[in-house]
Amino acid sequence: MTNATGEPAVTRLYARLVVCDAARAVDFYRDALGAEETERYTGPDGTIVHAMLRLGGAAIAVKDADPADPAPTSLGGSPVIMALDVSDADAVAEAMLRRGATVVYPVADQHYGQRGGRLADPFGHLWMISQTIEDLTPGEIQRRTDELFT
Repeated sequence: MTNATGEPAVTRLYARLVVCDAARAVDFYRDALGAEETERYTGPDGTIVHAMLRLGGAAIAVKDADPADPAPTSLGGSPVIMALDVSDADAVAEAMLRRGATVVYPVADQHYGQRGGRLADPFGHLWMISQTIEDLTPGEIQRRTDELFT
């Protein structure tokens, strides 16, 4: 498939989360976030080489760490933040905390019209959980951001 310019087109994009203990991670994402597992492939030793999960209209893949793909916990953390828009940020954060996540930034009303916070899951991945509480224009968000930094 190509796009309007004749260049190859993107047909799908999803995050691939590398973790230690992928089976436990799949359970965590299912129980805490309501993910549905749609695929799972394992190696001869039972490790998960690919599990596809659906979260609402999005998808993520999960796999066990190996020498080629290290988990964030072995690298001192992850610079990537998964942003998850939800209908109730407090409830989702609480569900994650009950299952072993930790608070990086507590859920609170934010200047950009969201109620949200950041959590680290038990596998080293960061999640920004947010819900819209105000419909703001980009100009309003920029004005509030400017005010925040002055």
